[in-house]
Amino acid sequence: MGFWLAEQRTAQRSSFIQRFDPRFWTINFPRPMMASVVTMASDALRVDAVFYNSDDLAGLIWESEDALDHPLLAYETKRDYSRLKWEFHWRSEGIMPLDAINGPTLTIEGRDAAGLAKSWYVRLWNYASGTPTDADISIEFSRVKGGFLLPGEADPVFPADIDRLFISIIPPEYDELGTRYSTPKIGWVEMSAIRTDGQGAVLEIGDIMMPEHGLAMATAYDDSFNQTPERLLRAIRALGYRGSINHYLGMSHYFRLETLGEGLYVSLAAPREGEEFAAINQPTAVWHRDLISRSETMGFSVILSLSYELFDAHCWNDWKQRAENGDPALTGWEPPSTLLSPANANAMSYLQAVARAFTAIARDAGAAIRFQVGEPWWWIMPDQRICLYDAAATAALGPASVSIASINGPKTAVQEAMLDQAGAILAQSTAALLDAVKQEAGGAPVETLLLAYLPTILDEQAPEAKRANLPVDWASPAFDILQLEDYDWVITGNRSATRNGIELATQRLGYPISQQHYFSGFVLAAGDRFIWANMATAIADAQARGTPEIYVWALPQVARDGFTYFQEEEEDVNAFDDVQFPLAMGQGASVSPGFSTRIVTTISGHEKRNSDWSDARLEFDVGPGIRSEEELGVLIAFFRARRGAAKAFRFRDPYDHSSRDMVGDPTPTDQLLGKGDGQQTQFQLVKNYGDPVGEPQQRWITRPDPDSLQIAIDGQLAGDWSLGPTGLIAFDTSPAEGSDVTAGFLFDVPVRFASDQLRVNHATFLAGEIPEVVLVEVRETS
Repeated sequence: MGFWLAEQRTAQRSSFIQRFDPRFWTINFPRPMMASVVTMASDALRVDAVFYNSDDLAGLIWESEDALDHPLLAYETKRDYSRLKWEFHWRSEGIMPLDAINGPTLTIEGRDAAGLAKSWYVRLWNYASGTPTDADISIEFSRVKGGFLLPGEADPVFPADIDRLFISIIPPEYDELGTRYSTPKIGWVEMSAIRTDGQGAVLEIGDIMMPEHGLAMATAYDDSFNQTPERLLRAIRALGYRGSINHYLGMSHYFRLETLGEGLYVSLAAPREGEEFAAINQPTAVWHRDLISRSETMGFSVILSLSYELFDAHCWNDWKQRAENGDPALTGWEPPSTLLSPANANAMSYLQAVARAFTAIARDAGAAIRFQVGEPWWWIMPDQRICLYDAAATAALGPASVSIASINGPKTAVQEAMLDQAGAILAQSTAALLDAVKQEAGGAPVETLLLAYLPTILDEQAPEAKRANLPVDWASPAFDILQLEDYDWVITGNRSATRNGIELATQRLGYPISQQHYFSGFVLAAGDRFIWANMATAIADAQARGTPEIYVWALPQVARDGFTYFQEEEEDVNAFDDVQFPLAMGQGASVSPGFSTRIVTTISGHEKRNSDWSDARLEFDVGPGIRSEEELGVLIAFFRARRGAAKAFRFRDPYDHSSRDMVGDPTPTDQLLGKGDGQQTQFQLVKNYGDPVGEPQQRWITRPDPDSLQIAIDGQLAGDWSLGPTGLIAFDTSPAEGSDVTAGFLFDVPVRFASDQLRVNHATFLAGEIPEVVLVEVRETS
């Protein structure tokens, strides 16, 4: 496997799109309203909106700079709109009409001729022909003017430096008072026959198509609600992802709301005119129907993921999980979400209605119904209080409800019994949720999946948490597929924790690897780009386990950081034979270490030297070690088995093969691998050359002799470690902060034959001529 964090498109393939291509518009709005945008044709889009307050406002947005797409797929930045003509057909219903005082306005944000930031407010009705709800609109940017009444209030637009276009979409009774509507308002807008002419009418756009690499993509509605599904699917396919799309339905955008006092709460009231479902809002329904239908056409299979998480401000108070003192379960997001109590019948009925709505969309689209229960659990507070004490949970637990001040540490028998019963309640709730999905499917096959977050469920500080949050009632065949995620462990590179966690979950629930999926990592912040390397390693580990489906989470982070994954050729993956070059011949080899240094002589005669390699690359001539016809035959057979230069292998350097000095007997304190920090569990084997006080030259050891390997922590032999691929030491428990992690070992050099041809003249060999047989070191990384 390999990956690249692309920052910009250089020589990669590109094509062209019409400026204002419907796929690349976005929608934005403040809470609590909701809106979505989908494409209807190559020149048409639709916006659906629901308004709860009289000052709700959505913006349909075109950005001059594409900051959402992967760098290899983004359209070019072009801020000059001079001599550009833009035309489209407008239709609307349930929103402020074009001719109203606050009718749809095109806000143009940019800079004036003096370079000062400025916004122009263009009344679309001034450039429309037709009715206030059905009109043709034509904008010539070099002539367009802001202002309500023209020509008296004309404010000419400077078209050469524009950042963004923003079309306002508001309810018919809009005012700035923010009055709550007794009944939410439903509206829509369609823009069709979109076309541009003149200068800058087309934009260059990335048009790469990465080879399929066997990975699947994870998305989330809360992260991508503002984009068109067609844009998202274009990116997923172009980046090489195939098969499944695991789509988290989110916790903050899908719901319908109803008023109680000053608050808005999730609703199951009967759908109103213009709505299809009681549990989810209409913009969400339209968006997901488009996503699922397009996915089917493109050969993707969407897994609908629903969690017990809900935006806190809109959750009914008695539905929330609570700690023993009554504190609600709140996540660390801002603003926070909360967790629905599995014991609360109303909360679970609501969740089932949501699941039914999305299932109906998939069923009616003729798509395979794949439903994931995502991270269902009893919430554990940051201070380790477990939220088992809401009124419904207390009633359901009955006499089993006892005090658990902290989930950490061992538990008494009665506390264990309470956790077991809580786990049974959780499992009953997930079973009921799956039953609702199957009923809505109406006889169509349903694949059921469970997503479990191992670092919390299997926290070694809380060994009994699994009783409540990984209940045995989830054991196979309760679900068809067990999906596992381990973000915290991936972030810290704790591969042993992942290995142990997956083994424990497999043993506890009984799903074989053929019925498991794996989710690799998460890069929350742009400054943490190093995590992608850990994710790539985790992907390789999952492939080695034989995991059928492996997901990258998630598309917005992939696009933000330019993560580009590629599967190397099978021959490359298997291009190392873990065999030793015949030792007897190797003992007579000559060695030539080499560096790559670029030397530039300046005009003043001084030199500037740039070392391109941090470590020497070795070459060996093993010809001098061949002393008989028998050994020559062994060499030829070994060469043929490696297919010439195709396969690398181990070679024992006769002059340097030990961690102690060059050829001494190793001891466990020979080489310092690093300092423990209480979190890191992986350390690369290295050998340091030169003055340890200055800047020693460090060499990675990727092919140690396993039988010789000794690991120590602060000078004491350690036993809780394993040797991973390419010389990576993985501890079961991270070494303590400040401790010295050291190692001793014998090692080999990974090499290959320098050529695909082996030239040996039998006659001259018998006459004493020594053949030249060159081996070249192969660079390996973990």
